[in-house]
Amino acid sequence: MASESTFDVVSKVDKQEISNALNQAQKEISQRYDFRGVGAEADFSGEKILMKANSEERVKAVLDVFQSKLVKRGISLKSLDSGEPYASGKEYRIEASIKEGIAQDQAKKINKLIKDEGPKGVKSQIQGDELRVSSKSRDDLQDVISLLKGADLDVDLQFINFR
Repeated sequence: MASESTFDVVSKVDKQEISNALNQAQKEISQRYDFRGVGAEADFSGEKILMKANSEERVKAVLDVFQSKLVKRGISLKSLDSGEPYASGKEYRIEASIKEGIAQDQAKKINKLIKDEGPKGVKSQIQGDELRVSSKSRDDLQDVISLLKGADLDVDLQFINFR
């Protein structure tokens, strides 16, 4: 077996699942008694998700509802980048965005982790917002996957194109 086996490390999120989670959160917010009359809502505003309520505690509760819906739909909270509550007129707001792709500094960190702790003979290279990992041994690639799953990284990773 002379050919090399490879796989790609990516960080992607299903946009439809995000939309479904937001719709479920909106439905729960409209039906819950503790959100009545406080102007609580969660909406897409362009690329960001905007949550509003009349107090800081209520807007944090709206964020909590949205996060619970994301978890139920199998989306890691590592891909949600939510800001701190801030006052806007008479209401409080939280802006959240969805992180996709592996940032350059994170990719370098993952690359270094593979080189330092991974099996010998495993090569990794950064390709845009993903990493390609290659080795002659498929077992070494499996070891790299388990190493990355066990690592404490700030990115939700998926492993695709295993050949």
